[in-house]
Amino acid sequence: MAGKVSKAKAPEQTLQEVNFLKHLIEHRVPVRVRLSDNQEVDGIIEFYDTHFIRLTRDGDPNLFLYKHDIKYLYELA
Repeated sequence: MAGKVSKAKAPEQTLQEVNFLKHLIEHRVPVRVRLSDNQEVDGIIEFYDTHFIRLTRDGDPNLFLYKHDIKYLYELA
């Protein structure tokens, strides 16, 4: 029928976050993370779980960043 609107909801989880983080870890891709307070930190993601990521940095201490404090992240390479 033309004009019929679907009532199906989008899925809550697509698992794309998991795939993206696994890719970054396996390929040791440098990333920049922008936090909710607009600070930015660079490094390589070494580990993640449902609540945080571990960012390893050259010459600086490693960081455990809570996901709820991350605005976004992107690849540097």
